[in-house]
Amino acid sequence: MKSLIQPIFTRYWNPYVVLLIAGVLSALYFGLTSTVWAVTGEFTRLGGDLLLLFGVDISGWQYFDMVHLKGTTWNRPDGWIVWGMFIGALIMVLFSNSFKIRLPKQKRRYIQGLVGGIIAGFGARLALGCNLAAFFTGVPQFSIHSWIFIVATGIGTFFGAQLTKTRWWKGKPTLTRGAAKPSNVKKRVIQPYVGGIIAILYIGLIIYFFATGQKFLGLGAMFGLFFGILIERGQICFTSAFRDLFLVGRSVMAKAIIIGMAVSSILTVIVISIYDLTPITQIAAMSTFVGGVLFGVGIVMASGCETGMMYRLMEGQLLFLPVFAGNIIGATFLAYAWDHLWVYNVLVKGGSKINLLDSIGPVGAISATLVMLGVLYALTVYWEKRYHRKLAVKRGMKAHVS
Repeated sequence: MKSLIQPIFTRYWNPYVVLLIAGVLSALYFGLTSTVWAVTGEFTRLGGDLLLLFGVDISGWQYFDMVHLKGTTWNRPDGWIVWGMFIGALIMVLFSNSFKIRLPKQKRRYIQGLVGGIIAGFGARLALGCNLAAFFTGVPQFSIHSWIFIVATGIGTFFGAQLTKTRWWKGKPTLTRGAAKPSNVKKRVIQPYVGGIIAILYIGLIIYFFATGQKFLGLGAMFGLFFGILIERGQICFTSAFRDLFLVGRSVMAKAIIIGMAVSSILTVIVISIYDLTPITQIAAMSTFVGGVLFGVGIVMASGCETGMMYRLMEGQLLFLPVFAGNIIGATFLAYAWDHLWVYNVLVKGGSKINLLDSIGPVGAISATLVMLGVLYALTVYWEKRYHRKLAVKRGMKAHVS
């Protein structure tokens, strides 16, 4: 039994399998709740809660009215899906005995992470969605804004990747003298027990929600737990999907995300057709493109998107504390800028909500979506091969010179 269970916690899971499961679960969550797996919307509401706590009057802020700021983050399903993701990721980190406080080698990374988080949070909410609601769960909702966001995020990530190559970004190399001495201290396996206690308490909370008639809080907490487990075990990060493709020609994560979206799209259109649900459609406007570019640049600067930030923070990587704070600051500032700095009038007002289901029907919508995902998959493979061809040419030239 130990030989069967141990690999679950000691090895990371295949990203294709993880994202297939995530696609299925996200479609199921939509069918049960009529809402989608999302993150940064709750960051905005959390920012609003904090402002209210400090006595700031946000009653006239149109953005908060639009995202339905009601109650606190603890009594909203959207809040529990986010906290459930943190807890699910933490439980898996502890079960694998891999929690460790980690500090970045250069202190400048804290500032870069904070700034990147602010830019990413601002961009995500400007586009009305992040790598989930405007990407992984947005495409299966057949909202056109998701495709604009994907293209824009790809552009932003490309330029963000170029930024990280500069000496200004990397700083001076750190030189160390000698080698580290081997440690003879025996590793005590305490973390799995702590993870087990947290898991029991959290499952008890989910049962409490359902037992007291708080069905949607229970669903949010339960699915958040599932998604947290998946993103940590699969090391799912949309930043690495784009960045690794541009920097090192690695496409596994990008291809897995595309396949996951394809499966989720098929299941979602079935759910919509059977239960006559209304898909979640956001405004497609200049704000979607600008927000996507900012989001792409920001997540590279921060070294992680929202999902990547979550599980890395739970692993003990302290860099992602300022990234988390930056996301909340950026999302909250966008809520202020929406009407106070004319963002809505300049970038959003001219847009409209466009959904493929309304435009070309269920068959046309799923067909068009699968074709576009197929094109995106082909472009990913092409870029990977292009990178490795260039690398082979460079190696050949060096060998010829030598």
